[in-house]
Amino acid sequence: MAHRERVLLLHNRYRAAGGEERVVDELEALLRARGHAVARCERDSGATGRVTAARALLRGGVDEQAVARAVAAHRADVLHAHNVHPLFGWRALAAGRAAGARVVLHLHNYRFTCAIGVAYRDRRPCHSCHGRDTRPGLRHRCRGSLPEAAVYAAALSAQQPRLLETVDRFVAVGEAQAEVLARFGLPRERVDVVPNAVAEVAGASRAGEGAYALASGRLVEEKGFATAVEAARRAGVPLRIAGEGPDEGRLRELATGADVTFLGRLDGEAMAAARRGAAVVLVPSRWEEACPMAAVEALADGVPVLASDLGGLPELVGAEASLPVGDGAAWASALAALWADPALRARRGAEALERARARHTPEAQYAALTGAYAAAERAARGRGDAGEGAGAGGAAVAADEGAGGAADEGAAGGAAGADGGRGG
Repeated sequence: MAHRERVLLLHNRYRAAGGEERVVDELEALLRARGHAVARCERDSGATGRVTAARALLRGGVDEQAVARAVAAHRADVLHAHNVHPLFGWRALAAGRAAGARVVLHLHNYRFTCAIGVAYRDRRPCHSCHGRDTRPGLRHRCRGSLPEAAVYAAALSAQQPRLLETVDRFVAVGEAQAEVLARFGLPRERVDVVPNAVAEVAGASRAGEGAYALASGRLVEEKGFATAVEAARRAGVPLRIAGEGPDEGRLRELATGADVTFLGRLDGEAMAAARRGAAVVLVPSRWEEACPMAAVEALADGVPVLASDLGGLPELVGAEASLPVGDGAAWASALAALWADPALRARRGAEALERARARHTPEAQYAALTGAYAAAERAARGRGDAGEGAGAGGAAVAADEGAGGAADEGAAGGAAGADGGRGG
């Protein structure tokens, strides 16, 4: 039997749980099912005070030796990190490497450079921050308040070179995301693509019998749900929206007089049942989403997906199903055509299943993931044996101990809102 890496999954949970938490859960199940010994090391932003979070972010994480102990206790070959901000930071990865693990950092968004993670401002994608230059995020107060924007600008700029030094291999969830990250300063040759997956792909599509259009996700402006409402109204198609968030009030006003039902937040089987009853799923994002689970799960259930021609969405759904961002007329036309033709929906649903089977099965994801682990091992060997390379990381942690301390106290104290807002 081939060697199965022992994996320690590391994740800083967000204040508002979302798709990333689900992906981490599913990766753990995937690895366990294939014979890997898996342990988890998690911290929770929701259980952390905002001043504490700000100080941790500025320092590059806290209590990194707890991660070193977890690596040693599990005898981990791979430290597979997901969100590291604010409580783990680069220091946790360096400590894990010093304890003998090779380090893989799984990027689900653009927080490598972007303070809010979605690279979006003023109703369009934003690439103003680049490399270590995070000053545009400070100028535009992308985190809402000036003190919080200052904390994120300083912390992300300071942590980025340490992450580049410490991580053996980066993972993106889509080709388009990897290209955007390269424009932000992450070398493309250090990134492997591991698309999100589902546990099971349906045997057949039932989209021809679907009774409504469906959109789901956190109700925020950058998700583009206003386009879905407009398209449904113009096309005369009933729309159901699953999710909750700060944009709900505005969306309800836009939906006045249209056949739009707000379902609230749905979990598990309730969300699956809503997809199974849908004729089409709408993913009208205004930001460069990489590989949203709303689209992946729809494909796997055999539901046709109409999506924005932006970010990783075209690689998920194909050019024929990709529509201009925010163009209500184009969306209404495409939606009306599917709604009026059950046979077309059934055909598109069958094509959706083929897409899911090609890229989003556990087998496809596992092959890509183990490829990333192998690349990380080659990178670790390239820098010497794990212990030798890790020692340098440990020294860096020690050498920087003073740098993240008293000098940052004033900034942290002024940024009591840090780690709030979107996804902190």
